[in-house]
Amino acid sequence: MRSILGLIALTSVTVAAGAADAPQYVLRITDHAFVPSTLTIPAGQRVQLSVHNERRQPSEFESFELNREKIVAPGSTVTVWVGPLPAGKYKVFDDFNPSTTGWIVATAAPSTVAR
Repeated sequence: MRSILGLIALTSVTVAAGAADAPQYVLRITDHAFVPSTLTIPAGQRVQLSVHNERRQPSEFESFELNREKIVAPGSTVTVWVGPLPAGKYKVFDDFNPSTTGWIVATAAPSTVAR
């Protein structure tokens, strides 16, 4: 039993440490746009998005490519974890306001190899 409890405690510490190391980004939902409209994140790394709804109505952060869907109450913020993602461009939209769209672009870090 002690070994199981120890494993649970170690797993909890590892997850918390990983979350603390993850890059954090802010994405705002306004009346007709995601701000920024294109958010660039590192490819191959898990990241935390803080999605803030500045509207007076509910909004939804949704992406088929990212397999994410989260309702954001008026004036509130939700956390959405994405990745690690391969390099590419991923569409996001507000399902409650289909004309409100944006992009998350995962880019590989530039090579540091001397040529």
